[in-house]
Amino acid sequence: MDTPPFSELGLPAPLLAAIETLGFERPSPIQAMSIPPALEGKDLVGLSATGSGKTAAFTLPALAKLDVKNHKTQVLIICPTRELAVQVCEEVHRLGAKLRGLHATPVYGGAPMDRQLRALRDGAQVVVGTPGRLLDHLRRGSFDPSEVRMAILDEADRMLDMGFKDEMDELLGSLPPDRQTLFFSATMNPGVSRLIKSFGKDPQIVEIQQKSRTVSTVEQSYFEVRQRSKVEVLSRILDMNPPRLGIIFCNTKRTVDECAEDLINRGYAADRLHGDMTQMMRERVLKRFRDGSVELLVATDVAARGLDIDEIDIVFNYDLPADPEDYVHRIGRTGRAGRSGRAVSFVFGREIYRLQSIERYTRQVIKRERIPSVEQVEGRRADLIFDSLKERLESGKFDPYQDNIDRLLEQGHTPTDIAGAAVTLLREANGREGSAIEEDREPERPAKREKFREERPPRGDFDRADRGPRPKFERGPIPNEAGMTRLFISLGKAQGVLPKDIVGMMYREGGLPDGSLGRITLFPKHTLVDVPEGFADQAIRNTRNSKLRGKAFRIDVDRGPG
Repeated sequence: MDTPPFSELGLPAPLLAAIETLGFERPSPIQAMSIPPALEGKDLVGLSATGSGKTAAFTLPALAKLDVKNHKTQVLIICPTRELAVQVCEEVHRLGAKLRGLHATPVYGGAPMDRQLRALRDGAQVVVGTPGRLLDHLRRGSFDPSEVRMAILDEADRMLDMGFKDEMDELLGSLPPDRQTLFFSATMNPGVSRLIKSFGKDPQIVEIQQKSRTVSTVEQSYFEVRQRSKVEVLSRILDMNPPRLGIIFCNTKRTVDECAEDLINRGYAADRLHGDMTQMMRERVLKRFRDGSVELLVATDVAARGLDIDEIDIVFNYDLPADPEDYVHRIGRTGRAGRSGRAVSFVFGREIYRLQSIERYTRQVIKRERIPSVEQVEGRRADLIFDSLKERLESGKFDPYQDNIDRLLEQGHTPTDIAGAAVTLLREANGREGSAIEEDREPERPAKREKFREERPPRGDFDRADRGPRPKFERGPIPNEAGMTRLFISLGKAQGVLPKDIVGMMYREGGLPDGSLGRITLFPKHTLVDVPEGFADQAIRNTRNSKLRGKAFRIDVDRGPG
């Protein structure tokens, strides 16, 4: 759906300036529908899938209503995991970059308490945290909720699934009764409905309907690439298989400009397309793209809307889109009219988990590929030159240059020397000197998400699947899973421990990546739980002083029977 520009949503000038600096063109549907009623002070229920732009949907109205001269906590944002809390707090700082005097801090389990105590004591108008650690601060008096004007529950359904019901009830119950509450959730289940009924005041419901998840038969892959290496990796992929036409999607106008300029400087026939261009300029660029004088189009989603060209060979997600629907929309530009197509995405760090969400949404696996080396690119370029020469020789279309060849032969040059010099000139004319990147020095390793993903087809239900694979609760002895470490916990069913207690503790305090927890096996007097082997020490360290059902316990790597 077409949405109005940010300038028409009622946001103050400092926030619009930050949005402009970040290069965002138009709000997503959830932002356009949520921001105006939130600015009016209404309670809100936002039903939207993860990755639809909901963070800005609640962050912008929260910042708009903030009194930066008051250092008391005015906005409380509750998130299910430490990763999400950090991510949301980073977004608060980005969108509030033009608000002088803004202080926001994340608080979560597994991090030093003294640093959080200092940040809360010094004054933070926005506090972003996980339920367990927020409750710790509330009970010890380091978090003062008395002046909270807006409470935001991000991914409320997920927090309830992780066993945070009691913590959320206590936290929300401690807030001023006249505060505004925004609930954001992927689903409206009975637990979320109860929460809204208990703590909401006649909230307005904003629901974003999901579009078709169908993806055409396009070959999809991804590369793990740092931001500073993207242009070099993009160049190598283009050199390995030069497309007739390709589109490179970026999330902001600034990135479009930078990427297009870098490609042009490297000798590629590229141009840009974004919202700052006049309609006449856009039409001129599209005409050049259609007739092939421009081979690569660098564009934002908004600018490329309505682009209908059948001959596009490849689509790049230079920046991974926030919304899975945008991913489907982007890669649908290739593989049209019975032609084969290819879609390549660049990801790094936490974006791996966003890629998993896209996989579950599209119900398709996106395979990981290794970045081509400089040597591979050179070899491929030599093969392409050889194929071109062979095709030209077999066609016989070089008669106009026969006189030049005869003159060189008369001067004593051998046919081999002439051919060698011609090939060298051809390589120099068409070649590009590659540059070393940090990824070249890294040994091949399994992708993070490959390590954690269960070997089964992606789920059909995006809303549930987006919260990660549901941990398996087994009752008997089971073999170790590859890539997992089994931990021993000295409490079990006899002490009233439930699987959800383990799940909540491991994500909340152990700091495990979302969706990575493996099998949980409950015994009368102990419990076995599988965690990713790279996080075993962290999980033990972070939960050593925790309690389950009010009881202390011992946790260590399971040594097996005896």
